[in-house]
Amino acid sequence: MISKEKQKIIRALQKKKSRQEEWLFLVEWEKSILELLTSWLEIKFLYLTKEFLYNYKDNLKNIIFEETDEDTLSKIGNLKSNNAWIAIVKTPKQKEIKIEDKEIIVALDNINDPGNLWTIIRTCDWYGIKKIVCNLETVELTNPKVVSSTMWSLSRVQVYYTNLEDFLIENNSVETFWAFLDGENIHTKKIDKNKSSILVIWNESHGISKQIEKHLKSKITIPSFWWSAESLNASIATAIILDNIVRK
Repeated sequence: MISKEKQKIIRALQKKKSRQEEWLFLVEWEKSILELLTSWLEIKFLYLTKEFLYNYKDNLKNIIFEETDEDTLSKIGNLKSNNAWIAIVKTPKQKEIKIEDKEIIVALDNINDPGNLWTIIRTCDWYGIKKIVCNLETVELTNPKVVSSTMWSLSRVQVYYTNLEDFLIENNSVETFWAFLDGENIHTKKIDKNKSSILVIWNESHGISKQIEKHLKSKITIPSFWWSAESLNASIATAIILDNIVRK
């Protein structure tokens, strides 16, 4: 059984400060951990029930694990009910992003809602976008809601946190798109897929950062078919724009 001291340490990883200090985060839910077992991420420790130990013991080679019960897993994790397992995973070190030839990259400016981030990650994975650049104010990748909801797209999409203005300056030769109400219609805009491009998505509640806006080149818009609607959610806008770019 997991000692009270260990339980305290694990529960602490639900807080951003502890995750950043320890360079660790939690992964829960059966499907997520099954994918984790085959990913490149490093599992530091695994806690699982007797039933799941019996079912998956052949998958646990070279992994340190400890058997526990459902009640304990529910107490130390983020799920209200957990009859499977919890993994403590090492936070990967960032790899600097380089824009490859003919590559589309998504850049996020102040996306602070975990729901938006995990939806954007899964959308990028679906459309074959392998790199996302975030400014330092965007919600962290290891946020429990992000981890549990990405359906493990986070192991296939590289997410990089940096000073977004510096990144845009370093890549000022790359075509940069950003969505705005008075931009060019994304349905009819001609996009050269032989060139690399950056799609900048920003927080619809607070608007785009002034220091970011001055570096952007091409305004695009998703036309509304009902003018009473004020704006689109950031993750929905990302999906619509990517669908148009990739299909063209």
